[in-house]
Amino acid sequence: MGKHAFSDLRSAAYCPRQCYYRQQDDDRGPPPEVEQRRELAFRYEELLAGAELADAPIAVTPTQLRTNLSCAKARFEAFDELSDPAARDVLLTGKDCRGIAHKILELDTAVPSLVSAGSPPENGVWHPQTVHAVAAAKALAYERETPVERAFVEYPTYGVIREVSLTTRRKAAYRTAVRTLESIDGPPPRLDDRSKCEPCEYREECGVKTRSLRSLLGLG
Repeated sequence: MGKHAFSDLRSAAYCPRQCYYRQQDDDRGPPPEVEQRRELAFRYEELLAGAELADAPIAVTPTQLRTNLSCAKARFEAFDELSDPAARDVLLTGKDCRGIAHKILELDTAVPSLVSAGSPPENGVWHPQTVHAVAAAKALAYERETPVERAFVEYPTYGVIREVSLTTRRKAAYRTAVRTLESIDGPPPRLDDRSKCEPCEYREECGVKTRSLRSLLGLG
């Protein structure tokens, strides 16, 4: 039970080859700046009240951050619980996967929330984070022995909060990621989508050749 780490599942959904190299890495903890960004997700009310943001690791202006948080507060009835969760950094162990939920909200049912240190897409959440959110919800449901049909993903450096409903399509994506993870037995083939290679921390181990700016501009 709970044999796969949430982070490995997320990585497998992004790129199976990245997941393989990540599993070989002895130092897999998040860097300090990631923790500093995530900590903003526990200060929403303070930030809305006008807390000093000069040294805060935010990715937008203070005005935009507060505007985004105000929109989230108006949109989500769960905002108070997101601001002051019943529990934080909770280890969940499900049937297939295990990992940390950054927040557990006690609403009509328990709901997990994941805190991202990165940027949100224009709509919804990134595909690997969708898979991660489903994994957290399914693990929480397994522990509580009750259905959990939604999760949240937060992008606190932008003040953005997104809700993820566990639709049939998203559950299918989760199962696909689990199968992909279980099939990794060596370095999988490289992806054709090289746009994923540029930000990957394992691109040197992978040996992928990314294009220089000169070549992209037709100058190389």
